[in-house]
Amino acid sequence: LMDHDPHGLLEGMALAGYATGATRGFIYLRYEYPETAHILEAARDEARAAGLLGDRILGSPFSFDIEIRRGAGAYICGEESSLLNSLEGKHPFPRNRPPFPVTHGYENLPTAVNNVETLSSAPPIVLQGADWYSSLGRGDHAGTKVISLSGDVTRPGNYEVPIGLPLMELLDEWAGGPSQGRGFQAVTMAGLSGGFLAGDDLNVTLDEPAIRAKGSFLGAGGIMVFDDSRDMVNVARDAMEFFAEESCGKCFPCRIGTHRLTERLSGGGPSDLTTRVDEVNDLGDTMKRTSACGLGQAAPLITESLLRYFPERVRTHVAESNKGQE
Repeated sequence: LMDHDPHGLLEGMALAGYATGATRGFIYLRYEYPETAHILEAARDEARAAGLLGDRILGSPFSFDIEIRRGAGAYICGEESSLLNSLEGKHPFPRNRPPFPVTHGYENLPTAVNNVETLSSAPPIVLQGADWYSSLGRGDHAGTKVISLSGDVTRPGNYEVPIGLPLMELLDEWAGGPSQGRGFQAVTMAGLSGGFLAGDDLNVTLDEPAIRAKGSFLGAGGIMVFDDSRDMVNVARDAMEFFAEESCGKCFPCRIGTHRLTERLSGGGPSDLTTRVDEVNDLGDTMKRTSACGLGQAAPLITESLLRYFPERVRTHVAESNKGQE
């Protein structure tokens, strides 16, 4: 969206500023995207030159300008209060809440933090109306969602889909299905944060209530696909290693819990299957209840969904790890 329609984002931010009475906006961009930074800077300069950003926009009393800030790439900055700390030049630890950013955000000022897709959707809705936008969804669902599809699928990429589209329709008809001779085994939702969906739950529709009813969530729309050649215990271990690496370390449930779950997925822990599963569930429950932010609260969805969908593979994994310790 930022690469191909930067003005859509800038217009959406200006509309949000007008609606909330804000005069300053920030685009927080990971440092790994220098070309995107150049595109945004050029678009912002064009908007300023056209009188669409800056003081007294188009001669009106409304003033609004946008700064582009580049972060160092920490995954934790996807959490809004961590992002705000980074924006202020601080370590990106999540903040204790309350107070929330809407009352005490950037430099302790009221701040609205939104994803690019949300803001980019505002201009066409304002131009064409809420009824038009609602009509884009399937059934009772309104609007569209950009899905970033990756992994074991013929045509990975970004797809703007109607909310309510069946996941399997996206995978089979839009994205071309799995590689020849393979079948779909599982997906992760919300990047890795939503854990796995597998089996009959791959027939879920792409809307938040339906996905949450399966114990997951859609989030920003990242979906990773795994075919039947993948060892799902290894996939889960790699995912938990990622969470352990990206944990900011502020709170011990996440800092320690992600490492302990990685150890269990790597073969460590009690030799008895029931005891090991109970330990994993206890770790996950503690992390979900007591972690300071969404990273630690979401990471256990990986192990929860692994146990739910692949119990026999977990049983084999524990037996193999016990044999290796003899």
